[in-house]
Amino acid sequence: MTNVNVSDFYEINSNTTALAPAKHFDYQTIIYETDQVLYVNKRPLELIEPACMEGGATYDGRRLAVIHQTGAKHKVPIPIAPNKGIFAFPTLSPSQYDCHWIFYQHVRQIKPHPSKTTQSLVYFKNGQDPLELSISYPILEKQMHRTSFCIVRFS
Repeated sequence: MTNVNVSDFYEINSNTTALAPAKHFDYQTIIYETDQVLYVNKRPLELIEPACMEGGATYDGRRLAVIHQTGAKHKVPIPIAPNKGIFAFPTLSPSQYDCHWIFYQHVRQIKPHPSKTTQSLVYFKNGQDPLELSISYPILEKQMHRTSFCIVRFS
């Protein structure tokens, strides 16, 4: 990989489409935005937690509220800033290293991977290349439905 600009700071915003963990010496997260890709030296959850605080509540508070409202206890979608329409869901348990965070409002569609049954593709509204995830289509679809329900409950 060529030189990339790595930051120690990033603030989740309405342009954030996905957070991907990076197995790289210089950075820990690849941030996909509607018009650019950024690299940050923080783990995805270290970006989600302060964004929740900026949105008015702690990550744990938002997580508990979603559990109470939806009954979902695992891979809970998070209303990061409901007043701004920013909702994200984890692809795995947030404690797992390979957990990606997908920002629902930017998803155009999800599809099963054409040749790998344990993987899915996420297509974004901005037309960027699809994000290939190591999560089966039925599980990803369930996460999308959970997040949709969360949006209805918290908007």
